Amino acid sequence: MNKTTPDTLDTPTYESLYARMQAIVARLEAGQLPLDEALALYEEGVAVAAACQRLLDEAELRIQELSPGAGPRPSMWEE
Repeated sequence: MNKTTPDTLDTPTYESLYARMQAIVARLEAGQLPLDEALALYEEGVAVAAACQRLLDEAELRIQELSPGAGPRPSMWEE
């Protein structure tokens, strides 16, 4: 079920964000970038990673809401 509303037209998908993250990592790992360009890519990568995490958190919340009686489960990243 894919809803298209004015709010979602410009919202990137998880898949597109993940692909962008892969491209950023590849460029940074390849090296040979001027410092200012490497820093700009790093900053973009941090923002892309945060956007990916937000989408994953939203998906997890939706799954929890759809699972009656399941209750919140601790994240695998939490100790």
